[in-house]
Amino acid sequence: MKRTIAVAVAVTAGIILTACGSSTSTEATTAASSMAASAPASPMASPAEATTGTIVDVASASDDFSTLVAALSAAGLVETLQGPGPFTVFAPTNEAFAALPAGVLDKLLLPENKDALTKILTYHVLSGQVMAADVTDGDAATVEGQTVALSTADGVTVNGAKVVTADVVTSNGVIHAIDAVILPPDVDVASL
Repeated sequence: MKRTIAVAVAVTAGIILTACGSSTSTEATTAASSMAASAPASPMASPAEATTGTIVDVASASDDFSTLVAALSAAGLVETLQGPGPFTVFAPTNEAFAALPAGVLDKLLLPENKDALTKILTYHVLSGQVMAADVTDGDAATVEGQTVALSTADGVTVNGAKVVTADVVTSNGVIHAIDAVILPPDVDVASL
């Protein structure tokens, strides 16, 4: 059921992600206890603090995630990420979105590119709550349906994007802030 629902995300994001809310990922486990210690400070709550509110509430409260929140809204994913989860979100910072090629973000936010945007955003989400200490080297299934490569060789990275703030616990999962937007292999942003 998880795989079927995840594949359908690109077509009908709201329905699929809501259905995925109760699934868990067992593929995303690895050892990376050095992640939290090596992560620089961020405007988000520190990992040691218990954060109240959903993933969307916590991201909305941080000035560093205004672009992510706008993208979630454009993709129709706000309600899903306010759902019960649990979810693990590798959340690109505003700087990460700004590093995309010129004009790409503006094009992704257009209604005609909602499917591509949804695919990209759900590629940043794992079902279940995966804390930094549970991350090990290997592939992890995303809600989008494809896998991302997790590594602990130089702090924790996901498809090469470095986790800059780890373990921000929310009422429905956990957020790990990352320094780049990761793209599914079958999304060509240059063609938008």
